[in-house]
Amino acid sequence: MIRINQIKLSPDHSGEDLIKAITKALHIKSSQILEYKIAKKSIDARKGTISFCYAVDVKVAEEKKIISKVNNKNIMSTSVVEYIPAITGTQDEKLSPVVVGSGPAGFFCTYLLAMYGYRPVMIERGEDVDSRTEAVEKFWETGILDTHSNVQFGEGGAGTFSDGKLNTLVKDKYGRNRFVLETFVKFGAPEDILYINKPHIGTDILRNVVKNMRIEIERLGGTVRFNTCLTDIQIKNNKVCSITVNENEKIECDTLILALGHSSRDTFKMLDKKQLIMEPKAFAVGVRVQHPQEMINMSQYKTMEYEEYLPAAEYKLTANLKSGRGVYSFCMCPGGYVVNSSSENKMTAINGMSYSKRDGENANSAIIVTVTPSDFGGDGPLAGIEFQRKLESAAYTAGNGAVPVQLLKDFKDSKATKAFGEVNPQIKGNYEFANLREVFPEYISESLISGMDVFAGKIKNFNRDDTILAGVESRTSSPLRIVRNDVLESNVSGIYPCGEGAGYAGGITSAAMDGIKVFDAISAKIRPFL
Repeated sequence: MIRINQIKLSPDHSGEDLIKAITKALHIKSSQILEYKIAKKSIDARKGTISFCYAVDVKVAEEKKIISKVNNKNIMSTSVVEYIPAITGTQDEKLSPVVVGSGPAGFFCTYLLAMYGYRPVMIERGEDVDSRTEAVEKFWETGILDTHSNVQFGEGGAGTFSDGKLNTLVKDKYGRNRFVLETFVKFGAPEDILYINKPHIGTDILRNVVKNMRIEIERLGGTVRFNTCLTDIQIKNNKVCSITVNENEKIECDTLILALGHSSRDTFKMLDKKQLIMEPKAFAVGVRVQHPQEMINMSQYKTMEYEEYLPAAEYKLTANLKSGRGVYSFCMCPGGYVVNSSSENKMTAINGMSYSKRDGENANSAIIVTVTPSDFGGDGPLAGIEFQRKLESAAYTAGNGAVPVQLLKDFKDSKATKAFGEVNPQIKGNYEFANLREVFPEYISESLISGMDVFAGKIKNFNRDDTILAGVESRTSSPLRIVRNDVLESNVSGIYPCGEGAGYAGGITSAAMDGIKVFDAISAKIRPFL
C-alpha cells in the first residue's frame, strides 16, 4: 500500500474530491486505483481557514515505481501491523481463568481467552448494562444509590457512562490499538473510529457494543456472571488456589485476572490484607467546568462557515504553576453532561458524559490539579483512597447530597452561588448551589483559580464569571498500583493485575490494550483447553 499524508480538502468536499486528490498526488488515473482506505482524518484550523486533513492508504499496481516517480516526502510505502496472538503456552491447567471486572481491560482479556479456547469466567459486581442503565437513571432522578450497580460498577465499567473516548498515547508496535478499534466496530461502533484523529463512541452506542461483545463471549464458551463480587482470595504456597464471591461462594481457580475499576475500594482493602504488594501513586483532583459549546467552537475553529460539517470542538489545556503543581483539562466532553458518578453512600463524585452526537448545549471538562502521596496525609497503599473519600464526603455535605455547583466568580470570592448567569447547567442528577472552596484544601482551590486564568489566555473567556463549576472530580485515575513483574503477575503467583484500576492504564483504549497484554502473558504460559 502507498500512504499519502497531508491531503487537505474543504469541509464540504465530496468523495469524488478525495479521489481526485489521490490521483493528483500519485500522478495516476482513477482507473489505476485498486483500493483506498482513509488511515487518518483530522481538522486543521490553525491558519484561519478550516480544512479536513487526510492520510490515505492506496493500493495500486507497481507501487515502488509510482513512489519513485512522484518523489514526495508525504508519499511512502506502508503496511498495517495486525495483532496476531502467539499462543505458545505449554502448561496444562484444568481450572478456568477468572477475570474480575467487566471494564475494557476485563472485557478484552475475557474476549480473547474465550476466542482461543480457555473457557474464561468473567465476574462483575454490578448488573448487565440494561439493568445498570435503569439503576443509574433512577439514581439521577431520585438520589437513591445502588452501591453495586452505578456509574462506576456494572457491565462495561466506568467508561460506559462517559464520553467514550478511544484515543490513547500508548505506543502500539504490536497492533493492539487497531485490534481494539476493529473489535468495537465489529460489535456496533461506527467505522470512522478507525481513522478520525480523536475517536469516540458515545455512551449510547457503547452500551450496545459491550452487550454485543458479551453475547459473543458466551457464544465462544466463556461465562459472564453479574451481581458477583470478589470478597476474598485463598492463597496456598504463594499461589492463588480459589476465590470467594458474595461472601460465601467459593470458586476454584489458579489464574486470576484482577481487572478492577479504580473505584473498587473494598477490593483494594482486601488485597492489602492478603499482602499483595501495592503502592500509592499520584493522580489528580478538581472540578468539572461548563461553558457554552458555541464559545468553544468559535475559539477552536475561528469561524462557523462550515458549521454543518464540523463536530463539536474539543480542547486540551495544561499549565505548570509557580507552585510546582500541574493543572490540566481531563476527559473533555464536547456537547456533553456533568454526571453524578458516586459509588459510596454519603459521598459525591462526578464525571463527564457525552452521547454519540455530542449535541448538548454545553462543553464540559474536568479541570484538575496533580496530587502526590505526600499530599495524602497517611501511609500505605490505601492513603490515596482516603484522600479521595475526604473530598467526596465534603462534596456530599456541601451539596446536601446533591452535586454542589458554583459560578467561577463566586468560587474566587469564596461564597455560595445564588443564581446562574448566561450558562445553563447540563447535569445528570440533582444539584445544589454551594461553596466549593469548603470542599478542597486551599492549595487545590488556589491552583484551580490560577489554572483557569492561564487557560483564558488560550481560550478566550475560559475564566468568564458565570462558568459553572461542579465537584468533586476525584476519580481521574487509580490512586494506587498493584505491582506486577515482567510476566505481568503480582507477588502472588497466578494473579494478574490489569487495567486502569490496577494502575496500568488511563482510559478505555489503554485499558483494553492492557487486557490484551495480560492475555498474551497468560497464553504464553498456559495451553488452551480446546
